[in-house]
Amino acid sequence: MALLVVGSMAFDKIETPFGISEKIVGGSATYVAYAASNFVKPIQQISIVGNDFPQEELQSLQSRGVQLDGVEVVKDKPSFFWSGRYHLDMNTRDTLVTDLNVLADFNPIVPESFQGTEFLMLGNLVPALQKSVIQQLRTRPKLIVMDTMNFWMESALADLHDVLTMVDVLLVNDSEARQLTDEFSLVKAARKILTMGPKYLIIKKGEHGALLFHGKEVFFAPALPLEDVYDPTGAGDTFAGGFIGHLAKTKDISFGNMKTAIIVGSAMASFCVEQFGVQRLKEITKQDIDERMEAFVQLVNFDIALV
Repeated sequence: MALLVVGSMAFDKIETPFGISEKIVGGSATYVAYAASNFVKPIQQISIVGNDFPQEELQSLQSRGVQLDGVEVVKDKPSFFWSGRYHLDMNTRDTLVTDLNVLADFNPIVPESFQGTEFLMLGNLVPALQKSVIQQLRTRPKLIVMDTMNFWMESALADLHDVLTMVDVLLVNDSEARQLTDEFSLVKAARKILTMGPKYLIIKKGEHGALLFHGKEVFFAPALPLEDVYDPTGAGDTFAGGFIGHLAKTKDISFGNMKTAIIVGSAMASFCVEQFGVQRLKEITKQDIDERMEAFVQLVNFDIALV
């Protein structure tokens, strides 16, 4: 069953306390596609790239079942470029450069061959563009998952609220949940967000795991303690790819299966941070994923006798 992914395909240059990358391939849709392709095919990609995006990177995605009919190639402009520097805690970062380039003119068009998709992942983009994609689909997908960020809360809040009424799952980090609701308590913030439209809310807490909220139910998934963390860029998108990839594979969108999907997402994100960019995601095998999933099970597995 196809999964439709909308987001950026870009270049990043990253500095962390452990090294500096050269200009490498990134972008929300790229990370989502690499992660989700381990679970579901085809992945229908909608994005925009410039004349400098490497052909071998497009071929690498295609070899994993990613259909690029919805990726616009602009011949006379460069691709979106972002550069950032991470602090020692690897959670805070400074943006050094943001060159929108082709992304400034992005007008996502859903190809006819992509109609009828059951699962839609809206990567972090201008809320008006996220809404445009939903409106272009003649049949509403079984599940719409959306990512967003603090920048849109500051610059496009009305549009963001509009899209929130149209999606099933919202993905944000803890500071974004607080900013969107003016609530410090994440439980109170979650309660507020669930009145804005989404039925499910995932609050990502980086190295401290993730929370899933639905009605009065709450589930917490830990993050795996890792020996080496080189680059957190794209970890949230990789998490999203693993999450929706599992749901699309199983076609089960119950709260119980979303718990499993969050563990899958966390496992995929734990691979992403082990090397710069998408490099690690290109290497992993099904056995690697199974072993990492087992490590998560062991992390939270305990017996307790209630007296």
